[in-house]
Amino acid sequence: MDTSTLDILIIGAGPIGLACGLEAQKAGLSYLIIEKGTLVNSLYNYPLNMTFFSTSEKLEIGGIPFVSVHPKPNRMEAMEYYRRVADSQNLNVHLFEGVEHMESEGEAYRIRTSKGEYVARHVIIAVGFYGIPNMLNIPGEELPKVRHYYLDPHYYYRQKVVVVGANNSSADAALETWRKGAEVTMVVRQPELGRIKYWTKPDLENRIKEGSIKCYFSSSLTEIREREVDIQTPEGKVTIENDFVLAMTGYQPDFSFLQKIGVKLSEDEKRYPQYDTESMETNLPNVYLAGVICGGMDTHVWFIENSREHAIKIVKHIAREQDVEKA
Repeated sequence: MDTSTLDILIIGAGPIGLACGLEAQKAGLSYLIIEKGTLVNSLYNYPLNMTFFSTSEKLEIGGIPFVSVHPKPNRMEAMEYYRRVADSQNLNVHLFEGVEHMESEGEAYRIRTSKGEYVARHVIIAVGFYGIPNMLNIPGEELPKVRHYYLDPHYYYRQKVVVVGANNSSADAALETWRKGAEVTMVVRQPELGRIKYWTKPDLENRIKEGSIKCYFSSSLTEIREREVDIQTPEGKVTIENDFVLAMTGYQPDFSFLQKIGVKLSEDEKRYPQYDTESMETNLPNVYLAGVICGGMDTHVWFIENSREHAIKIVKHIAREQDVEKA
């Protein structure tokens, strides 16, 4: 290996990927963060008006203070914070550069991206789960009127909108589009609303109770057409006029890269990747996982606040290994 070999290559420039870069920097290790999209790409895809469950201090990385107007920051404040971290700490980040191939090369790994090639002794995979939406798998889902990502409510002014889902993103989309003049119908598979922020849930319950937002519980969307949709309810099929469908059915990590490079996944529907909980090292030597990807399909297990410690664990393990080699 020549001097151009990196100590660590980090895949993913979300908060946890940045945290890994900060820890590598503190340890005096050479590193590079590669990101297929923009900085904190998952956060960028959140709704414009989204407010975090967590307080700002729980979203901090690298011990760098996160100051926000309210205790629970919003999307814009979070993106500003992580940009400031990247700039103030001069993090080595390459954006809009997707990883295409990775293979072992002696005691290191060669990584080919859309813009170049790198060799690294260690690889940290810190990708999020916003890349692949959970599909409805019904006729008409391919129509342009169907959206799996919700950004701004103004777009749906005076439109007939169906929101599919029972949790946070569904509640926000329903309330915000209704307040901006949309006619909103919710379709909820469960008999009641799900996991929703405590300051949002009563608002939505009251809108449903008063009839401002129509909600079909224990129901499912069965077909989407250009100007209408079919909803299967406990009382039978209902057809309503419709302009847009917001399928807020959640997302899942892209496991194809893990499978391609040989990281073992559980064979059940949870798809848990194999890794050591102390070092975060996978079954592949010197390949580590950090952040939400560690939870497989259980995307609500790991958050910024409880997975930022992954960065510390991983870099400590790598640094100890480096010290042993030098001894």
